[in-house]
Amino acid sequence: MKTALITGGSKGIGFGVAAVLIQEGIKVAITSRSQAAADEAAEVLNSVVPSSAIGIESDVRNMKSQQAAVDKVIAEWGQLDYYIANAGVGHFAPLADLSAEQWNETIDINLTGVFYSAKASLEALKKSKGYFITIASLAGTNFFAQGTAYNASKFGLVGFTQAMMMDVRDFDIKVSTIMPGSVATYFNGHVPNDADDWKIQPEDIGIIVRDLLKMPARTLPSKIEVRPSKTAKK
Repeated sequence: MKTALITGGSKGIGFGVAAVLIQEGIKVAITSRSQAAADEAAEVLNSVVPSSAIGIESDVRNMKSQQAAVDKVIAEWGQLDYYIANAGVGHFAPLADLSAEQWNETIDINLTGVFYSAKASLEALKKSKGYFITIASLAGTNFFAQGTAYNASKFGLVGFTQAMMMDVRDFDIKVSTIMPGSVATYFNGHVPNDADDWKIQPEDIGIIVRDLLKMPARTLPSKIEVRPSKTAKK
């Protein structure tokens, strides 16, 4: 039995990844800042594959909260094999209008939160010879106006993930970052609808995660860019 912990897994990309992984027989713990949201998402997953998921209330901005989430997975299933650092937030505004609070929240969740996730899970992943995957963005290599906070967090996340990969590979831990373009999610207050059909779907990212986990031990796709195959219809 393999297990995975997915931050921000109650909806969007995190939930899409969880939905794919449970079909592979992987036990999945999904976190949210809301226990109710985490439990509701886990209930949906368990209705598809019984006893496949648990929900955990956790805030990536808090190191103790991250450690508690890892400890709960190990208490529940005895091991942690895969960690998908997915939780994210976006504040977009010209620099003159971007508040210090918006800057801090973006960096704290998108970048520092992943550092906490990595620190909390490192010993467990050493034992399982596991896999740590971050969900970054094409904004981690392509800058744009009104993206100072988001670009900074995602550029930093891509760099962090690649450096972490080099730090831990001798422990037989694999590390990859996935950098999606437009995805049909609830990100930044958006509600997915039929107009999003051209975008990457959350389960598509789940398929990429699944395929990474199935790669031969000798091979590591360390950075994956993914974008919609077509542009939005006019």
